[in-house]
Amino acid sequence: MRKKTVTRDLDLGNPPPLTAKQRAELAALRTRGDADPDYSDQGPLGEDFWRHAVRGQFYKPTKTSTTVRIDSDVLAWLRSQGKGYQTRINAILRREMLASLK
Repeated sequence: MRKKTVTRDLDLGNPPPLTAKQRAELAALRTRGDADPDYSDQGPLGEDFWRHAVRGQFYKPTKTSTTVRIDSDVLAWLRSQGKGYQTRINAILRREMLASLK
C-alpha cells in the first residue's frame, strides 16, 4: 500500500486566520496567567510514584571529542574485550567520577 504525502506551503509573514475556537482558547489562556497552571490532565502523584521514581532517568550527557594518551597495554586490554572500547573507557571514568563525588 502506498501512502500519499500531503505538502502545504505556508507563508509565515501572512498566516491563515485563527478559528473562533482557537481565539477563545487563547483568550482563556490569557486570562488565566502563569500563576495558575492547569494540572487536570495528569492524575495525583501518590507516595507509590515517588517511592519508585528515578532521578535523571532520561538524562543523556553530551559527548565531546578529545585526545587522551593511554598506556598501550591498557588500550590493548580494552580493545581485546571487543567492540565498544571507547564506551567502556567512558563508563570506567564515569564510575570513578561518581565515586569521588560521594
